[in-house]
Amino acid sequence: MKTKAFQRIYTKLTKITKATCEVRAQGVRYGELAWINDRSAQAVSVRGDVVTLQVFSGTEGVASEADVVFSGLPPTLQVSDLLAGRYLNAFGDPIDGGPTLVGEKRFINGSTVNPVKRAKPSTLLATGIAGIDLNNTLVTGQKIPFFADPDQPYNQVLAEVAMRAEADKIILGGMGLSNDDYLFFKNTFAEARVLDKIVSFINTAEDPPLERLLIPDMACTAAEYFANDQQQNVLVLLTDMTLYADALAIVANKMDQIPSKDAMPGSLYSDLAGIYEKSVQFGHGGSITIVAVTTLNEGDITHAIPDNTGYITEGQLFLKHNTDIGKVIVDPFRSLSRLKQNVIGKKTREDHPQVMNALIRLYADAMEAKTKRENGFDLNEYDKKCLAFAKEYAMRLLAIDINIPIDEMLDTGWYLMAKYFEKYEVGIKEEFMEKYWKPQEKPAELLPETSPA
Repeated sequence: MKTKAFQRIYTKLTKITKATCEVRAQGVRYGELAWINDRSAQAVSVRGDVVTLQVFSGTEGVASEADVVFSGLPPTLQVSDLLAGRYLNAFGDPIDGGPTLVGEKRFINGSTVNPVKRAKPSTLLATGIAGIDLNNTLVTGQKIPFFADPDQPYNQVLAEVAMRAEADKIILGGMGLSNDDYLFFKNTFAEARVLDKIVSFINTAEDPPLERLLIPDMACTAAEYFANDQQQNVLVLLTDMTLYADALAIVANKMDQIPSKDAMPGSLYSDLAGIYEKSVQFGHGGSITIVAVTTLNEGDITHAIPDNTGYITEGQLFLKHNTDIGKVIVDPFRSLSRLKQNVIGKKTREDHPQVMNALIRLYADAMEAKTKRENGFDLNEYDKKCLAFAKEYAMRLLAIDINIPIDEMLDTGWYLMAKYFEKYEVGIKEEFMEKYWKPQEKPAELLPETSPA
């Protein structure tokens, strides 16, 4: 803790809970950092001269006569090009053993971008993951969550996106990461030699839970520097927003606020929107795109956290375990990118919309055939073709470990349709059929049976 000369020290706490305490002080601003003895804290409520401080490491052992010193400033981050490749904590301090940061000091938790400075998001953001780029194409300036069960490999997917996304800078904000996941990110980035484009803000499960409330704002502040000042395309990856919301609930509960749905604070919507609305396509070319993981409680999409997230964001990506291939896929039915129409067939190949729609329709027919089989009904020849197609489609285009260019995804889609179906069964415009359809030899088990001579 650093103090300035003549800085006023308060020594009487009027109220102490497990996460917060109150003190009477003059001239304190909302969001201002403070120290209670040597513990970091932040002003989360200012009512006249009554200041409520959120103590990041908890108040256990804090006495009512503890020294309280206010910094006079909210949390800040020193921004410069030297941020690239660094691992920082929730306060923007290095945790990688590297040198102290130097650069311009900027307040975090600033306002969102003025609408008049925003441009229409219309630039393709390719991730290399077929289940995203083919069916749920992203654009720069978009905000979209990954909805996943806690046991699904969502952090592995984020790492794949970080390594393959066509972005100038990647900002990782990890909240409540296990040590294994933290080491996984570090090792993956190091082995892929992409550290020069990645900045990481890390809060692990061993760190105070309340510190994770600073992570998204730190990440967005770094993103704004690279996107607005340096005119770069920046991708922000946040994991896990459910743990972030849980920390909000802890503070709200200790401040005796009346909880809203699912024990979440009534401010949950605005808290989440304050983060997601930092996504932007600047008129000068820079952009901030936000992809954030929200883990689901027993798959409950109606829980307050995913429910509010869905209102704020522009679609969602669902992970699902596919039992037919034994892999996790990007669910083509529940996933949606509401901005994909801005780029598919325009910034991608002309046949993209037609191929995407045809593949998903055939996959839906396969799911109906699967239900018929499970209920004991006989399958016709078309059903059998759909089931065989669905398995290979999931293996080659939906699985999260498929990383290929978009044109190759489209070519694979054409190959699968020609392999399993006849022209009239795929429902694609004739002009595209003439250009891209290449007849393939049908698998023997799908050929119609012939009577012996």
